[in-house]
Amino acid sequence: MRATIPDDEERRIASLRKLRILDTEPEEKFDRVTRLAAALFDVPMALISLVDEDRQWFKSCVGLSAKETSRDASFCAHVVYSQTPMIVADTFQDIRFADNPLVINEPRIRFYAGYPLILNDGSCIGTLCLLDTRPRSLRGSDIERLHDLADIALQQLAA
Repeated sequence: MRATIPDDEERRIASLRKLRILDTEPEEKFDRVTRLAAALFDVPMALISLVDEDRQWFKSCVGLSAKETSRDASFCAHVVYSQTPMIVADTFQDIRFADNPLVINEPRIRFYAGYPLILNDGSCIGTLCLLDTRPRSLRGSDIERLHDLADIALQQLAA
């Protein structure tokens, strides 16, 4: 199920473009955040995902060889719309994602946790997200840690 387009889509895309980060080379300052996220949460995949008009592009990616995916298949686009953290404990049990190509094909996502990356102007440009190939859950303190790491990623984006 494709995510709803945010009401502020035009402003959001303009804010994302102003960062001049899309399609840039990997950078250690972002890779450090995703490595820490994967290790802290013991997940095989962690991403800093930026959502533009047609795709989600990964500024940093641990455990996944893809550099981008279609926005239509994007879990992160749902977070961009809601501007709130989203936890999907088991994608097979969630009607929005059960038939998603990223669930039924490689990388076979079964768990997703995404924290919104919201700029000072209120634009949500993407997420810091965790992925696993098995169902799982997060506790309240886990969400706080994910928030802390998302804040670090945002600081790096603003730098």
